[in-house]
Amino acid sequence: MWDYTDKVLELFYNPKNQGVLEDKGEPGIKIATGEVGSIACGDALRLHLKVDVTDDRIVDARFQTFGCTSAIASSEALAEIIKGKTLDEALNINNKNIADYLGGLPEAKIHCSVMGQEALETAIFSYRGIKLENHKDDDEGVLICTCFGVSDNKIRRVVQENKLVTAEEVTNHIKAGGGCGSCLSNIDDIIAETWEKPTRISILPEDNNSGKRLSKTLTTVQKIILIQKVLDEEVRPVLMNDGGDVEFYDIEGNTVRVLLKGACSSCPSSIATLKMAIEARLKEHVGQNLVVEAVDPTSIK
Repeated sequence: MWDYTDKVLELFYNPKNQGVLEDKGEPGIKIATGEVGSIACGDALRLHLKVDVTDDRIVDARFQTFGCTSAIASSEALAEIIKGKTLDEALNINNKNIADYLGGLPEAKIHCSVMGQEALETAIFSYRGIKLENHKDDDEGVLICTCFGVSDNKIRRVVQENKLVTAEEVTNHIKAGGGCGSCLSNIDDIIAETWEKPTRISILPEDNNSGKRLSKTLTTVQKIILIQKVLDEEVRPVLMNDGGDVEFYDIEGNTVRVLLKGACSSCPSSIATLKMAIEARLKEHVGQNLVVEAVDPTSIK
């Protein structure tokens, strides 16, 4: 689904810096560790730095990352970038430097490079025994995204630091709004307040007052979540009553590919099933531009 560069795939398949750096009592050497993210939310990174205390220079770096291809590759890239740099030089590295080293990341995976930058800052500030002042309010304030535990303070900081202007960009950077999508209108409000722009129309799966679907732009992740929800709750129960079933296979742009199973796979009216039972419901609940196609089971390896 993701269009990864060759560099991303190379670092994902052949990481050289995975692991732990332990304090072995070497003279003039200290180990610093920074940890960000949460396994419960899908991504977590623990970064270990081996620092020469004489000139505060990073002589080695290791990482332990729980996450996707982009998360592993971003962690590996970060470890390579910071070796040999002083701590002050390392603090000037941002998520864009990590993404550039990788030859770019898919927009929806930018948050992986942000995680690397934050882990580096956390490790360095921990080494120096001071609080991470520019992130001190991240865990305070109002909880906006309950799916990923992101506060309004963190959203506001990331918006300012990266000059973000849309909720989708916020999702790409820190995942907020990438779950159920119910907080997207609040993210829009924060962006509007930050840049003193008029508040945009709320982007929600449905209007809570009327129950009608709103016109909206969804990220790929949000589309997948809603499509799976509609299939599981409204389509599959109907098909299974007649001995059939459907499985979400893939999405490319507005084309949704599904695998018809059971009685549906050999039913003469399978085209009608696609258009009336599946496509019509997805258009109603997810987006009017969606088109549903059936995947040939024999083409799946």
